[in-house]
Amino acid sequence: MLSGSKFLLKRIGLIYTPYEGSAPYQPIENDEKEFFIVIKKKYSEGLRDLSKFKYICIVYILNRLKGKPEMTIAPPWANWKKVGLFSSRSPLRPNPIGVSVVKIKKITGNRIYISGADVFNKTPLLDIKPYIKDLDAKEDSNNGWVEDSRDLEHLSLHVRGIPHNY
Repeated sequence: MLSGSKFLLKRIGLIYTPYEGSAPYQPIENDEKEFFIVIKKKYSEGLRDLSKFKYICIVYILNRLKGKPEMTIAPPWANWKKVGLFSSRSPLRPNPIGVSVVKIKKITGNRIYISGADVFNKTPLLDIKPYIKDLDAKEDSNNGWVEDSRDLEHLSLHVRGIPHNY
């Protein structure tokens, strides 16, 4: 719903994860813990045929963030290189909206069991979109400024959310 320069968004469900105090920076697909989404019953018909997809994009509110966004940031995992906020994956943004791609494990009723997600337990879910291979995977995509890193392999582990020793 539109109201002047503000928008009213509806929570369509909750994302359940094992993360309470901290969460990874990116989804960890092979995380063995339990991750699932519970959609409000009134939206459950919208899950029809979703199980035919392997991955989904989940859109959510980053409701536990503290601090204000700055337009220039220096990610610690990028050796403190200064970049613009919109060329980063920093969670501190003007609108606290997060997007993650997760794998569907199974759907039972209004519950979607998923691969590891990079969100806190009971994060409000705004939307689900199917990840469509021919639309969402761009063969000519690149890594932007990340490719300038001297230690691209190490940086790639951070970007992909793969646990490792620093």
